Amino acid sequence: MLRFHHIVRVSLFASKASTFPLTSVSLSTSIPKRTTFALRSQMTSFSSSSSSSSSKLLFRQLFEKESSTYTYLLADASHPDKPALLIDPVDRTVDRDLSLIQELGLKLVYAMNTHVHADHVTGTGLIKSKVPGVKSIISKASGATADLFVEPGDKVHFGDLFLEVRATPGHTLGCVTYVTGDASDQPQPRMAFTGDALLIRGCGRTDFQGGSSEQLYKSVHSQIFTLPKDTFIYPAHDYKGFSVSTVGEEMQYNPRLTKDEETFKNIMANLNLSYPKMIDVAVPANLVCGVQSKV
Repeated sequence: MLRFHHIVRVSLFASKASTFPLTSVSLSTSIPKRTTFALRSQMTSFSSSSSSSSSKLLFRQLFEKESSTYTYLLADASHPDKPALLIDPVDRTVDRDLSLIQELGLKLVYAMNTHVHADHVTGTGLIKSKVPGVKSIISKASGATADLFVEPGDKVHFGDLFLEVRATPGHTLGCVTYVTGDASDQPQPRMAFTGDALLIRGCGRTDFQGGSSEQLYKSVHSQIFTLPKDTFIYPAHDYKGFSVSTVGEEMQYNPRLTKDEETFKNIMANLNLSYPKMIDVAVPANLVCGVQSKV
């Protein structure tokens, strides 16, 4: 029986600009109960014969080539409203994403970020200006503006599916990983949207935005590598043509994070990376949800 009224524990906190109170909130249509998604790269859906709940999840992996950013579309296809969310949308590809959502007959509920990005401007603010009622989400620790803030242990529900929030700081102070639920009615294998914390055979840099190689190492090992080994890893970026990995693969083959902590810290300290070309534009914009301050 689908229930529309659901209490989200002290999980979704409203920003100063929001009308939601700074306490647990009761949401009727804006947070349909739980939503999960199935996996597949690029423009496909995933359905698993081993789990009927997987058929509930409509999943798309979308790519923005200038910043090599992945945007993820998840929706509860079995729910009457087909509630959907976007993870890490990019301003340049908002029209593409919204067109796809319209074509699939989905109702966009949330536009979410894994962290304050430094290599592109988020599309969340632009999305809000084009689709009334959509709520932006980011971690409370990020220090950014959004409609709703999440903290470790919170759950973001859409339809009968949900994403669990795990704190994975280190690339930035406010990085989080969104993980599909572990309940029997959620899609299996699980899926982890790791942002820049864990990349496929790599990880995000730790030399700006409050980054810490020590913190990143601990985050990945305690919050991501503790997930089931068949959990799919979907990062915010890829620069080598990969689209998906698994926890088990990264535990075995990641050239940085398979090392001990001291070796990892030494690797990160000697990357000698160039100054991000978009950081002076992207970070200030992303601290206010892209263009949210103007809408």
